[in-house]
Amino acid sequence: MDIELKMIRNTLIIRLQGEFDLVNAENIRSLIDEKMQEKQINNLILNLNKVSFVDSSGLGVILGRYKKVKAKNGQMYIVGAQPVVKKILTLSGINKLIPLFSNEREVLKV
Repeated sequence: MDIELKMIRNTLIIRLQGEFDLVNAENIRSLIDEKMQEKQINNLILNLNKVSFVDSSGLGVILGRYKKVKAKNGQMYIVGAQPVVKKILTLSGINKLIPLFSNEREVLKV
């Protein structure tokens, strides 16, 4: 899985590519947590535009980061989820906690 991180003010943008599953979940979790600790990050944008699959491990990472962001009174957003991934997010109920947007520009306007 490819991971790209970008900072804009107090927002961390995480762009993932590939499958967000058990094989990759721990690496992604630790990388995000590390960045959140070393920088003053309140908000997360998780770009899933190039993610083809998410399993329960990936969902766990998403929910865990959501809880950390909420504890800092921040916001988390998911952008670009493809139909298969969007269906998983909807079935899991994550879309009720974390707003889904089409692209990063929409979120940055919020």
